[in-house]
Amino acid sequence: MAKDFLLEIGIEEMPARFLNPALDQLKELAGKIFHEKRMTHGEIAAYGTPRRLVLLVKELAERQEPLEKEVKGPAKKAAFDVDGNPTKAIQGFLRSQGARLEDLVVRNIGQVEYLYAVKREEGQPTDKVLAEIAPGLITGLNFPKPMRWGSLEMRFARPIRWLLALYGDQVVPFKLAGLQSGRSTYGHRFLSKGSLDIAQPAEYWVKIREAYVLVDPAERKELIRQQVQELAQGEGGRVQLDEDLLDEITNIVEWPTALCGSFDRNYLELPAAVLITPMQEHQRYFPVLGSGGELLNKFIAVRNGTKEYIDIVAAGNEKVLRARLADAKFFFEEDLKQPLSGKVNGLKKVVFLEGLGSMADKIDRIGALADHLGASLGADEAQQEKIQRAVLLAKADLVTNMVYEFPELQGVMGREYAIRNGEEALVAEAVFEHYLPRFAGDRLPETLAGRILSLADKMDTIVGCFSIGIQPTGSQDPYALRRQALGICHICIEGKLHLSLKELIAWSYQGYCEGVELKFSLEQVTSEIEEFFKQRLKGILNDRGLSYDTVEAVLAAGFDDVTDVLDRGLALASFREQPAFAALMLAFNRANNLAKHAAGDAIEESRLEHSAEQELYRQLTSLANRVEPLQEERRYTEILALVTTIQQPLNSFFEQVMVMVEDEKVKANRLALLKRIVHLSNRVADFSKIVVEG
Repeated sequence: MAKDFLLEIGIEEMPARFLNPALDQLKELAGKIFHEKRMTHGEIAAYGTPRRLVLLVKELAERQEPLEKEVKGPAKKAAFDVDGNPTKAIQGFLRSQGARLEDLVVRNIGQVEYLYAVKREEGQPTDKVLAEIAPGLITGLNFPKPMRWGSLEMRFARPIRWLLALYGDQVVPFKLAGLQSGRSTYGHRFLSKGSLDIAQPAEYWVKIREAYVLVDPAERKELIRQQVQELAQGEGGRVQLDEDLLDEITNIVEWPTALCGSFDRNYLELPAAVLITPMQEHQRYFPVLGSGGELLNKFIAVRNGTKEYIDIVAAGNEKVLRARLADAKFFFEEDLKQPLSGKVNGLKKVVFLEGLGSMADKIDRIGALADHLGASLGADEAQQEKIQRAVLLAKADLVTNMVYEFPELQGVMGREYAIRNGEEALVAEAVFEHYLPRFAGDRLPETLAGRILSLADKMDTIVGCFSIGIQPTGSQDPYALRRQALGICHICIEGKLHLSLKELIAWSYQGYCEGVELKFSLEQVTSEIEEFFKQRLKGILNDRGLSYDTVEAVLAAGFDDVTDVLDRGLALASFREQPAFAALMLAFNRANNLAKHAAGDAIEESRLEHSAEQELYRQLTSLANRVEPLQEERRYTEILALVTTIQQPLNSFFEQVMVMVEDEKVKANRLALLKRIVHLSNRVADFSKIVVEG
């Protein structure tokens, strides 16, 4: 009969961010190992808390599936002599495999027949196999920062303190990290006393809950969500749940109980961000909002325990938060004693990146780049002045007390201080927006000034890093260059900004030329960054649902204007749904294959001898004239529709005209004609990259 297999790895409290990836790994690794070991099973599930990782495999068969394999022997013609007697070759093979001659089977490899021995291995009992593979289920897990403990060589998220392993009612015996597996587990660190003996997997869930442990993260998360909202409603408010914070709290508690606390109403005079950041980022509290979205003087925390003495716990949390808010109030008031513009000189003492100057130097470079961008995007003189004012103040909040204490508030405090200092609203908003987007899914800058500052800031960082050899490698991206490149792409695409990537790189590089020793030339940096952006664009286009060959086709036609790439990709994807597309591709591919032999696309009209090639040239010339204005207006769907009109004269050309004739000049002229057709198609995409089914 099939039985459930339960494995629990008891550990000291691990960081919250380790838990979810570890559970995903554990489930995936178990599925892979059980498949390799030919072990039939039902559902595989992984659960966990900060103190334990749990694997449950339902209905695991009592034995492995038998293994049948064929072992290749000598060729049939070498197995017997002229009299039909077994040769030494086949006799030796039979001895090595423990097989009989009559049990061999014949298999063809090409034109040669070979003899094979069929071997069958009976499956091992599951309890024996589990004892062998259980250690690998544990040591196969990877963590961002594994640690060693005691004199052991083993590394794990945190020291392992107990191992529970049961197959049905039997202990799966194995040793690891100086521990012997057994049937004992432990409940909540403070609410449960001593060990718990588990008779079989089904009993585990009952006893562990009685010991104040909710081992299922999904259950803990939903319970926290419910408790938080109910408490907020009881206070006449609501909580806008931050999912990242909810996940973090879920992964640091085993028995969650929400509580509500309060703070002095006078603190509500401070900007909301000054209050929310200490609550969320430092104390892991949920701020409570009123019906109109205003912040109330309430917060909700989650303790790892029961409701017993909840008032005392709430009072303790209030005391800690009170100190945090008092500090925030002091920092805020101190910062307001000097206008934001008065803090700009302090940026000279703040290093941007080693080898790339100070933050003051960065501001100078951003200002120069913003001038170029403003001119390219049509900013008038008044707008340019406001943009430059925003550039001056953009990084000033980095030397404020608030941002020094709460780095998460950079930009937020810059906007707040700018407003309180009487700066224009557009300038203040640009100071905040130039940091956007800060993470995946974050909002994008909405003002022209904010977009320009954000583009300039991000491109300056990317070019500077690439110029001194700091590039993302694998999963390592300490300066978030991938995020910043994606930010540039999204800002351009969503804002319908048409800019030259090559020009952006060149303008940014020029800002570093004085006083900075760069390792790589502009040509090298441009090549590297263009490829870097190409990879980001692939991801963006894939996320928009474009097929891989559509993506390759539009990128091959150029991606200097990232907004243009998406427009062309969407137009091509739509065009591919049209009935005329497949027929056009047949004609294009034939033209493209021949055009590869062309030395150029210069056409001598006097050498067009045949009426079919004359008609093709006439149609092509007319088509090019009609496409040109559409290209300037980026009306790619219409361009593709026009391109299809070349199909009929092109087909007639192929039916009536021989391209590869002996007369070299005539041949070259006809190849040039075909090459010009290919160039016209490439205004939108490189059709040669498109895979045509059938």
